[in-house]
Amino acid sequence: MATRRSSTPHPAEPALRRTAERVNQKERTRAAIVAAARAAIASGGEISMPEVAARALVSEATAYRYFPDLASLLREALGGVWDSPEHAMAPIAHSDDPVERIGFATEVLLREVLTYQGAVRAMISAAITKPGVVLRLGRRFGLIDEALRPLEATMAVQQPARFAQLKRGLAVVVSAETLFTLTDLCGLTAELAIASAIETARSLTAAAIRPAPR
Repeated sequence: MATRRSSTPHPAEPALRRTAERVNQKERTRAAIVAAARAAIASGGEISMPEVAARALVSEATAYRYFPDLASLLREALGGVWDSPEHAMAPIAHSDDPVERIGFATEVLLREVLTYQGAVRAMISAAITKPGVVLRLGRRFGLIDEALRPLEATMAVQQPARFAQLKRGLAVVVSAETLFTLTDLCGLTAELAIASAIETARSLTAAAIRPAPR
């Protein structure tokens, strides 16, 4: 005669289910907070933890339990907003001219900064007040690397120090800080500020790759 299996649950099963439910709820809450942050980022306005918490339908205290500060939340949220440097540079992939490519990369970055400037300003502010805590986003460096890719087999090999200096110089120009300096302090419109930064980035690159006089 076949042995009839007991329908009584194992004593540990309810506890395991409760643990799994708590884990799932935590994951859903975290995902909701990140999604709310991305929605706030897309608005382009100023961003605060209370605003994000309200969008996620959680308390501010709950949001801080998952993310210790606004910068850590924005860092994770922005990671899902920007596409790869290769994809961003796809419209100019046919060009091997580093001057043309860096001009395009500069415009890509600065227009992204304008679109998401509330989040970008918050990250810059956090980097100033907590330099040891905030991990700076590498968006500019990825775009600069992709723009200068045609020089990897030439200048980067033949003149590595000059190539490294070019990248450092471009990191100053191809940046949100440059855009905000030109708009906030110099009084330029966003369009004029972008055009100015593009021209500077192109000039810097053209000067660096120009053959030295004999």
